[in-house]
Amino acid sequence: MTLDRFRPVADRALRPWVRGAKAVGATPNAISVVAFALAVGAGAAFYVATPLAYAVGALLVFLNGWLDLLDGALARDLGTDSLAGDLLDHVLDRYADVIVVAGLAAGIGRYDLGLAAVTGVLLTSYLGTQAQAVGLDRVYGGLLGRADRLALVGFVGGLTVFVPTVAGFTLVAWLLGLFAVVGHLTAVQRFVSAWRQLV
Repeated sequence: MTLDRFRPVADRALRPWVRGAKAVGATPNAISVVAFALAVGAGAAFYVATPLAYAVGALLVFLNGWLDLLDGALARDLGTDSLAGDLLDHVLDRYADVIVVAGLAAGIGRYDLGLAAVTGVLLTSYLGTQAQAVGLDRVYGGLLGRADRLALVGFVGGLTVFVPTVAGFTLVAWLLGLFAVVGHLTAVQRFVSAWRQLV
């Protein structure tokens, strides 16, 4: 179910954006910071939890995801990709994940689901990079990667404007429940994959 397999397609679509970013003198790190700011805005919008705020939050999440792809593509094109830039990107991405999930949970008053979801999200990302830390390739795949999460948050945020509840629960609650269950399953899947390569 992961969208990461379409990364080559996204890289081709990013080429005009990379040229535009270069033309205005943008740096990969600056784009990472702007992407993070958009995630903060999305979290705040989801906390407000009105139909208009959900629409705004969905748009900001999609923009965050696009810029998250652009910063890496620009760094590779400029030949400035570095460990420091990678660290900054990952730290800001993790904070962005926490802020967006916290905003969704606070907006519907379901902090229990928010806690379960955010731990699943963070452990998924942790296992992806921990594999690299022990000498394996970084793991992006699994049941639910970051690209999948961003797409789902944007989609559900937009859909919530028109269909706020399903079967007695808000769409946001369903989404958080999905992140909680599938996030932890993805983390376990990544762990098992790394473990099998190491033993």
